[in-house]
Amino acid sequence: MNKGMDLARGYYLEFGRPMLEKNFPQYVSRIACGFAGEGSDAFGFDDRLSRDHDFGPGFCLWLTDEDAEKIGPALQEAYQGLPETFQGIGRKTDEGMASGRTGVIRISDFYAKYTGMPQGPSTLRQWLQVPEQFLATATNGCVFADPLGVFTKIRERLLAFYPEDVRIKKLSCNCHKMGQAGQYNYPRLLQRGDFVAAMLALSEFTEAAMKAVYLLNKRYAPYYKWTFRGLADLPKRREIAPLLSRLCKDPCWEENVQVIETICIAIREELMEQKLTKKTSDFLCDQSFSLIAEIKDPAIAGLPLTVG
Repeated sequence: MNKGMDLARGYYLEFGRPMLEKNFPQYVSRIACGFAGEGSDAFGFDDRLSRDHDFGPGFCLWLTDEDAEKIGPALQEAYQGLPETFQGIGRKTDEGMASGRTGVIRISDFYAKYTGMPQGPSTLRQWLQVPEQFLATATNGCVFADPLGVFTKIRERLLAFYPEDVRIKKLSCNCHKMGQAGQYNYPRLLQRGDFVAAMLALSEFTEAAMKAVYLLNKRYAPYYKWTFRGLADLPKRREIAPLLSRLCKDPCWEENVQVIETICIAIREELMEQKLTKKTSDFLCDQSFSLIAEIKDPAIAGLPLTVG
């Protein structure tokens, strides 16, 4: 089965690059080309089910503001004039929720869309405020060509991951959620027979556990639908994914309490391996406070535990 990224690259190489060389020779050295942003195919997560919406060949042409003013409309027209099909598959649509995902895009607009800032976040507060899924979306996919380097310079700065104080603050927040929802509240709710609240606690624990694994791997967690799928691509603490899968198969199974403890032990071990904590407690609320003590910036350390 053709993957979306392979279609994007092939479509660019066969039709896109020749079009640029023929119609915009003076700007070939200034145009960044690739495929990144929204959609399962930009993450490499697309499968057969993905073909029922926003699937097909297409790519992005990223321009500086200056170049967008000069050639943006003409370049978009040329892009729209490329073949409607490639390898028997119709080109991506540019309408509805899929509008603006391919074709000509200002570099400043691309990063502002996902981070709120044309150059991406710079201060610790800004880094903390951008949702992880948007940072994941801004840095996924692949750049096929960027001779000018403007798009890639911002991309590489974001891919270098959070400043360490922000990463630790987010780890602290997720450890607190894991301890509060999973280790403390979940077993108590099962004992009360409050299975709806128990499922909510388990959901909170599961999301926090997955985000903690991403943070420990220095990778941004994607949109919730793909967070679990993305765990398979992370090298550290791969043993946690099957444990989470077991939890969710039977959310009110009493033995889940021990599975939760096993997951929390693995997180604590990784925190210690990365020298982020010296505390040996497996109760992750304890680890949350220990992590806060490692943050150097007092303004970030002073934020509520649940901020992150």
